[in-house]
Amino acid sequence: MDLHDIVELLQTTARSVGAEVTSPWFYLQLGLILAATGISIAVGAAVRAKVDLGSLAMGWPIPFRLFMRVLVGSTPTAVFAVLVMAARGIMLASTWPSRSYLLAVSAKLALAWLAIRLITSVIRNAFIVRVVSLFAWAIAALSIIGQLGPAIDALDAVSVEVGGLRLTPLLLIKLGALLILALWLTNLASNFAENRINRSSDLTPSIQVLLVKMIRMGLMVVAIAIALGAVGINLSALAVFTGAAGVGIGLGLQKIVANFISGLILLVDKSVKPGDLVTIGDSSGRISAMKTRYISVAAGDGREFLIPNEDLVTQKVVNWTYTDKNTLVKVAFGANYDADPRLVCRLAAEIAASSPRATKGKTPNCILTEFAEAGMKFSLTFWIADPDGMDNVKSEVMLALWDAFKREGIRVPYPVREIRVRGGALPVETVVEVPSG
Repeated sequence: MDLHDIVELLQTTARSVGAEVTSPWFYLQLGLILAATGISIAVGAAVRAKVDLGSLAMGWPIPFRLFMRVLVGSTPTAVFAVLVMAARGIMLASTWPSRSYLLAVSAKLALAWLAIRLITSVIRNAFIVRVVSLFAWAIAALSIIGQLGPAIDALDAVSVEVGGLRLTPLLLIKLGALLILALWLTNLASNFAENRINRSSDLTPSIQVLLVKMIRMGLMVVAIAIALGAVGINLSALAVFTGAAGVGIGLGLQKIVANFISGLILLVDKSVKPGDLVTIGDSSGRISAMKTRYISVAAGDGREFLIPNEDLVTQKVVNWTYTDKNTLVKVAFGANYDADPRLVCRLAAEIAASSPRATKGKTPNCILTEFAEAGMKFSLTFWIADPDGMDNVKSEVMLALWDAFKREGIRVPYPVREIRVRGGALPVETVVEVPSG
């Protein structure tokens, strides 16, 4: 189809529409359609007022629950289709079929939209639902009015040759539709594989994340290749784009690629894994997730640090649970010189041993570290089975030390400053007044 054919088609369509608009039966059909629209809107509002969509079919499986919610939400469309089909039947019985053509088209369009909404109810992604629904309804509408073939020919008539590849609007639309379908199926398959892998108790968390990422990337590559092949695009024809695009991607996505490769390295060498307690720079917390570009570290106070994977490979990382979760807790404290240092050490060791979090098989140790200016300094060490909540354990032990010191009459040293005045009085500045004149 060339440009002349397209112009002729548009002129023919315009003449047909003009003839239809000038007919009095057109306004009768339009009035019936508007009346059916008003009635369907009122019925839909009444149904929504009586039915709670949030609690509808709550005990049902998710696909059936979504289907029922879409069905109830599409009540106005269904009522409109029934009313228009009833009016169409009445007009067919009383006059020529051509005088109710607009009613037939409206009913078919409503039924097509209702069927599309019910079919897409199994899709959870709202954006994909909207795109698929509009695309499918546009095809159905063109088919209903008998213009699908000419529209396809018009979209295929305009083309651009790029490196031996003929690009047309029709080709791009097909490719987009197939990519959406392929990526949606890929997401379903990868989610199913992820659930099966996460249920396996024989795999470590890092291996589970690595397998999930590899499956997702592999399925995505296969889906894109299948979509390109289905529309007739030879992958070798894309070699023209890979050179320039590769340079642009290499320069613009250096950090993204570096973080992706670093993430794979972290999963392979198992230096960190989900559930580990880590300290990276000023950020401390437990790793809650490992993504393609970053890891998520939950601080325990509602915050989550999103740290790029590259930082974990290039910077110093403290992993408190790398090989062993047993953690040594150190508590530094002091006592005045009037106290018996042996008694202080014995009290501190007993208090640490009585802590609920202290490891029973390892005896706490307390040593005198320094005779300082303000008093004696001690260091108490003991083991706990898990580093999580270590600050709380230190606080409990120090509070127990304070109670023991109060009970035994041991004072915590603090610096004291004394000012001594010699000669019995402070020097006073003498001011001598000189008479003027």
